Amino acid sequence: MNVVIAVIAGLAVTQVSVLCTTVYLHRGLAHRALTLREPAAFVCRFLLWITTGMRPREWVAVHRRHHASADTPADPHSPRVLGFWRVQLANAALYRRAARDRLTVRRYARDVPHDRLDRWFFDHSLVGLAIGIGILCVVLGWQTGLLAAGVHAVSYLMLSGAINAVGHRFGKRPYDNSATNVQALALATGGEGLHNNHHAAPTSARFALAAREIDPGWWVIRVLVRTRLVTLRHDDVKLKQVA
Repeated sequence: MNVVIAVIAGLAVTQVSVLCTTVYLHRGLAHRALTLREPAAFVCRFLLWITTGMRPREWVAVHRRHHASADTPADPHSPRVLGFWRVQLANAALYRRAARDRLTVRRYARDVPHDRLDRWFFDHSLVGLAIGIGILCVVLGWQTGLLAAGVHAVSYLMLSGAINAVGHRFGKRPYDNSATNVQALALATGGEGLHNNHHAAPTSARFALAAREIDPGWWVIRVLVRTRLVTLRHDDVKLKQVA
């Protein structure tokens, strides 16, 4: 077993998952800030299936509910309500609990279709994860592959938790909302650490709104736009009006 290769491979898989999450699930499906053409959308769906097992409709519904009730008792994963460590360490469980509420999915993900591919493949999370782990074991050997899968699972879950926990407790607040900007977190999460910016302009495909802010997900989006695999909802940043 090669530990170094396992760690590198696991972190690489995590970054692929992170970028698919931020570009496809978050900026694309949840906020309609961009639209991926079908080949790119399918690749993202498949990669998320084998690396995270997430169901897009459920992720979108839970995230939209978060925006609709940020840091209130109705928020599925607010560190201000539930406590920092519960959100940081049990974020996935909080997502699953909210996703099991069928009313949440029906209310917040009405526009996300549940198609034949979902019923046949993508709704079966354990099958997707088994395929992903199997690929790692075939490519790296079973021991190194299993360790890489473990590294990926821990790093993805901790980064996802940090977006909600750290991103609503620590950092800068240039705009008037309860989220925060943490540039170091943004570098590791495809730009998601610029969470205050995102809550201020949720329909913007770009999270970096000021000088010296870095949004790696936006770099990927720019490449996809140039290759005509992505179209943007609008080129300029539209700040949300605060009542």
